[in-house]
Amino acid sequence: MDKLRAINVFRRVIELGSFKAAAEDMELSKAAISKNINELEDYLKTPLINRTTRRMHITENGQLYYDRVRNILDEMENADQSIIESSQHLTGLIKVSVPMSVGLMKINPAICAFMQDYPDISVEVILSDQYVDLVDQGLDVAIRGGGALTNLSLKSRKLIGLNRLLCASQEYIDKASTLDSPHDLKQHNCLVYSLSSSPRQWTFLQQKETATVDIMQSSFVANNSIALKQAALAGVGVALVPELLVENEITSGQLVQLLPHWQVDKQALHAVYPFHKEQSQKVRLFIDFLVEYFND
Repeated sequence: MDKLRAINVFRRVIELGSFKAAAEDMELSKAAISKNINELEDYLKTPLINRTTRRMHITENGQLYYDRVRNILDEMENADQSIIESSQHLTGLIKVSVPMSVGLMKINPAICAFMQDYPDISVEVILSDQYVDLVDQGLDVAIRGGGALTNLSLKSRKLIGLNRLLCASQEYIDKASTLDSPHDLKQHNCLVYSLSSSPRQWTFLQQKETATVDIMQSSFVANNSIALKQAALAGVGVALVPELLVENEITSGQLVQLLPHWQVDKQALHAVYPFHKEQSQKVRLFIDFLVEYFND
């Protein structure tokens, strides 16, 4: 048995969900895929995959084995890549997941600047506000907002602070009820960002005082902050959005900041990457560039 080959076959079967898909991906026959899995199970003396004529299921031991060997195979690939990269001019592809609104305004210009400095490195940008599994999706880096990481297989570096503020159009303010404290928001139509960790619960801070408000009214819900800004500009309601998205509209008077003496919990944009990607020189170069770009 070629153990390394068998482990790679096992990994692709699990990730692609079938023997047929793995066979096509690896340009092997379905019989060769089955032979490698059978030999690996015989070697380990335990079933890794339960299969019937219609479907397959990974066993508990199979899941444990997959979790271990996936990381090992990734480490081996990156060890190879780091040697290749160190001995030649950096080239290749970096796949990056970027949030839609802030990505278009802040991150994408930085990526374009990176490509001007390193024209031999290609970048594939996936614009989405959805959180994705970096390893499963084959991503090198994800730009994400939020706090500390809870996934121990990931690492992160801070890029830029991401303050949020409450705002509405003057048209809305003129016809709406008084808004003197966060608790008054219960009487207002609030524009909700659906992908927030707590979309209908907003927390405000003032010195040592904390006010948490459950949003009661919301006629507009969106998974994109620019859509929320557009709704606020149209006088639909009150929006809680990143300051960098509305700073021009605040300056011009199209939007008015509300409750300016209250702060919303501070967030930041981070470059998040799988632990093993730290070995890739082009990924390290890309993240270092972003950190320096935003520090400048």
